[in-house]
Amino acid sequence: MKNNKIWYFLGAVLLISIFFFFMKLGNPNSRIIENKEYIKIEDTSKESCLQCHQNTKGYSNYHNPDLIGCASCHLGNIVSMDKEESHKGMILIPGNLSDAKETCGKCHPNELNKIENSLMTTNSGLVAVDKYIFGEADSPNSQYHIQLIGNSASDKHIRDLCANCHLGAEKKEFGAITQLSRGGGCNACHLNYSEEAKKELETYLSSNKKELPKMHPATNIYVKNEHCFGCHSRSSRISTNYEGWQETMLDEIDVVGKEGFRVLEDKRVYKYIEEDLHHTKGMLCIDCHSSHEVMGDGKQYTHEEQAVKLQCTDCHFNEKPNTMPYDSLDAESLLVFLHRDYKHYDKQIIAVKKDNHPLVNTFVDSLGNAFLIGKKDGKLHDLKPQPEICSRDNAHQNVSCSTCHSSWTSRCIGCHNEFDKDEPRAFDLLDKKYGKGQWKEYVAEFSSSLPAMGVRESENEKHIEPAVPGMILTIDKGSYAGKELGEDVSFHRLYAPNSPHTTTSKVRDCKSCHANPTTIGYGKGDLNYEIKNGIGVWRFTPEYALNPNDNLPEDAWIPFLKEVEKGVVNSTRLDFRPFTVKEQQQLLLVGACLQCHTDDSKIMQQSLIDGIKPLLKKLDKICILPTWNN
Repeated sequence: MKNNKIWYFLGAVLLISIFFFFMKLGNPNSRIIENKEYIKIEDTSKESCLQCHQNTKGYSNYHNPDLIGCASCHLGNIVSMDKEESHKGMILIPGNLSDAKETCGKCHPNELNKIENSLMTTNSGLVAVDKYIFGEADSPNSQYHIQLIGNSASDKHIRDLCANCHLGAEKKEFGAITQLSRGGGCNACHLNYSEEAKKELETYLSSNKKELPKMHPATNIYVKNEHCFGCHSRSSRISTNYEGWQETMLDEIDVVGKEGFRVLEDKRVYKYIEEDLHHTKGMLCIDCHSSHEVMGDGKQYTHEEQAVKLQCTDCHFNEKPNTMPYDSLDAESLLVFLHRDYKHYDKQIIAVKKDNHPLVNTFVDSLGNAFLIGKKDGKLHDLKPQPEICSRDNAHQNVSCSTCHSSWTSRCIGCHNEFDKDEPRAFDLLDKKYGKGQWKEYVAEFSSSLPAMGVRESENEKHIEPAVPGMILTIDKGSYAGKELGEDVSFHRLYAPNSPHTTTSKVRDCKSCHANPTTIGYGKGDLNYEIKNGIGVWRFTPEYALNPNDNLPEDAWIPFLKEVEKGVVNSTRLDFRPFTVKEQQQLLLVGACLQCHTDDSKIMQQSLIDGIKPLLKKLDKICILPTWNN
């Protein structure tokens, strides 16, 4: 036993030495190391697959049949030369989570474990909030798995309207990932068809599957924005926001020949607003959201903000970034580094502060300058530290970067949900089958504006983040229970925390927070500071009519300078809320000052450092502060 341990130790030393030797040589073809997480493929020349499927190409370097064979992905009988026998047990489209343990997971067990526990697979938050709003749960923070839901009113609502977007949804058709793609397990991110592979697939299908394609799709780490788009152009519209597009209620025929509009593959019509700064620079989603976030960390989270660890300040740091050396990379990050053929193994790599996972496409040079290597084209991007105003601004230390740096966000209001028991071709998005009876959603308006602000509150801190009208809606629950339409209708006015992904380098001006009704939560309209007879009063005239359910403007979150009634639920999170009346008054106090003092005036700049209270002691006689008692 002792001798065996010595040999194991010497073998490990030898492998490590060989690995670093090839690192120094810089030969990308030699950067393959043995890792106990991954199985060793035996002699692949014994497989019968390539006797028929000869001269195929298109494989990625690390999934080439010469290295791993065909059966490691597709299974089947590799010793038979008979077509029928050799295809027994074969998986034509491997990578779905239903077969991942036998296919992808054999080589990537850790990654599979992470994916199976990730929110993209469980959809726990989606299910939890829906059940909470339907009154089927006491909290939006319970753990669920979308594939385990039943057929309650809420469950059927999810099955009919939401359950398309989860990684467990099976990819059953050949072809590239498109805007219409949903699920597919590992395929959802890692399947890539070249143009030649697409053409040969068309020929194969049109020949009644007789003319075998020579070009195989690649399975690799080159995840494009198209892989994210199918699911993330729904719900909070992160993908469309990122590219600068806002959804409309228009039909395709309405925008024929018109510039500034886009029709998606599902026929939704979008108009151009303004794209995210990172998108204009050619950056992909995965330039920021690495495998550690996208695939998860193996832990089960309820909501996406818990799973996302990356912060703007990780790359746009104050003074110095959090870093780690190359030799501290975990196995997953090391493989990404090798597959991307990066060369900066002699430099420090930025690590996310919250959980210390590395961003392997970043490095810091000897002078302290930070860079990001774009995963789309290898372009080198300077990572600019925080501007001085951010680091010295004491008044906004609890305000998130996206609150100030988001140029717009999508809004959806006037939504009504009712169950049509007579719908003859209702499609269950989870079970992928037709039935009778379906929930239907009727939307009044899509629009956009600067994001509202909400407060993320815990025992120790308060943090201001962007918010959107996530659910201003009515639900006819009685229609599902067999009652007459309108007999049991519940109304909800719920805003949700949101990261708009419409980042701009230009910061929104002070009035857009301190004197903007949409931002504070009153909804769109005119918010004016009126001074009469030496008395200053804020007055608000809403743009939308009052909703008869609660007498607030249709798009509002809270009443104007009035407390929300006790017991009213107005957020999709228990730890996220609108501003209290006192907080509204603090915002509007500064807003009153801004009626005369510009953003760049000496007194307003001083307020960023010292706060507003010390300056109130030095008021000029002509200054009129707001009165709150009328």
